[in-house]
Amino acid sequence: MDTTTLRPPLHRVSRTAIWYWTARAALGWLIVIGAQVLWLIGDENQRPAHYAGLAVTAVVALAHVTVMPQWRYRVHRWEATPMAVFTQSGWFKQEWRIAPVSRIQTVDTERGPLEQLFRLANVTVTTASAAGPLRVSGLDRDTAQRLVADLTATAQATAGDAT
Repeated sequence: MDTTTLRPPLHRVSRTAIWYWTARAALGWLIVIGAQVLWLIGDENQRPAHYAGLAVTAVVALAHVTVMPQWRYRVHRWEATPMAVFTQSGWFKQEWRIAPVSRIQTVDTERGPLEQLFRLANVTVTTASAAGPLRVSGLDRDTAQRLVADLTATAQATAGDAT
């Protein structure tokens, strides 16, 4: 397998990531809408403008919560081979990256409170690259644990100085 060619990675993230991204986006929009409602209640002089702003916010929020998670699921991919780690991520700005296994310095897993609720985890592969670490977000916990174990074993067995 030629790992020097940038190509779409083979594996998608967990389908549960769609629900996680939806919930995270919805929580953000609820904060914005809540602030607008409080402003509407506190300012009786500009009610029509507040209603219009609230309606526009609701339409944009609905579009974002509906489209973004599906779009991200279609884009986000990952793959780990004995030679390299491949990632593809993004929404508007999409990024494809390859990190040779010989350059791996650390492999970490992370789960925030909302990700724990959805039984998801993120894997961060740190290399000597100035571009920063590779991140695989939205993996189910078991897949993330296997990926970390596999990458750690592969990196230890690979000759190289990881710098």
